[in-house]
Amino acid sequence: MKRFLSSLLMLGLVLNLTGCMRDMQDQPKYKNLRGSDFFADGKSARDQEEGTIAQSQLRQDPHFFEGKVDGVDAVTFPMKVDRPLLERGRERYDIFCAACHGRTGEGNGMVVQRGFPTPPSYHIDRLKDAPAGYFYNVITNGFGRMYGYASEIEPRDRWAIVAYVRALQQSQNVDIKELTAKEREALDRPAVSEEAAHVPAHH
Repeated sequence: MKRFLSSLLMLGLVLNLTGCMRDMQDQPKYKNLRGSDFFADGKSARDQEEGTIAQSQLRQDPHFFEGKVDGVDAVTFPMKVDRPLLERGRERYDIFCAACHGRTGEGNGMVVQRGFPTPPSYHIDRLKDAPAGYFYNVITNGFGRMYGYASEIEPRDRWAIVAYVRALQQSQNVDIKELTAKEREALDRPAVSEEAAHVPAHH
């Protein structure tokens, strides 16, 4: 008798759980782009109310958000280019760009070394002469085989990357005559790896 009651109780629990699962699976809701008989226009998704603005949608500065000034690629940056911006740009560049464009912008990144088509070097005349807004737009919308990064890199970080690209261009195209004696001396010193620089000295 006890065995029968236990089996009956277990069956009831299983049926109860099954019912809960079906209720959760078959919720009374609309899925994306599904039609609706409830609204006169037949759409389940409602249009945004006139005069309302979603968070981050108020983009009244085309220089900052689009890289444009008077409809053309901006020559200037919409913010101060300082060391923190360049450091942020270097970090974002190493994450999103270096795999194809290489750490110095020559277009010889690791995926290129493994067979991906070579992008143009940042150090050719066409790109050295290109305005800052051009690079911002390429990052945003993509170009050729490169897809856009608008959904992955926020506008300020795109500008930070552009600033770092400019720094790369200058670093690879400086006339040694423009350097101070101290800067030339630093160039002549043997390079120290990042790992070695952090190893404490033993006496």
